[in-house]
Amino acid sequence: MAQEEKERIIIPDEHGTEHLFDELFRFTVDTTGNSYLLVVPVGENEEETDEDEDEEQEVFAFRYEDREGEENDIALFPVETDEEWAVIEEMLNTFSEEQEDEEE
Repeated sequence: MAQEEKERIIIPDEHGTEHLFDELFRFTVDTTGNSYLLVVPVGENEEETDEDEDEEQEVFAFRYEDREGEENDIALFPVETDEEWAVIEEMLNTFSEEQEDEEE
């Protein structure tokens, strides 16, 4: 089975150091209109083995807004409320279950 190409994004930290991430997925909450982006850091060794796939990855979540026509096409914002985190966790759990079903 061919590995699908993941979208990559560079996100600077508070010190201006840039870090490379693979995008897991994006989603928009219909009731609030807020959009979220979930990413995982790109590892030093990008070659994955079966053992690596079983390890947990750290997932980062951001609220984002599209900024068409600007140098940076999206603006990222920290997730601030417990309600937002609850929605993100629910979506991540659903995504993880779908990924596991596809691998079986």
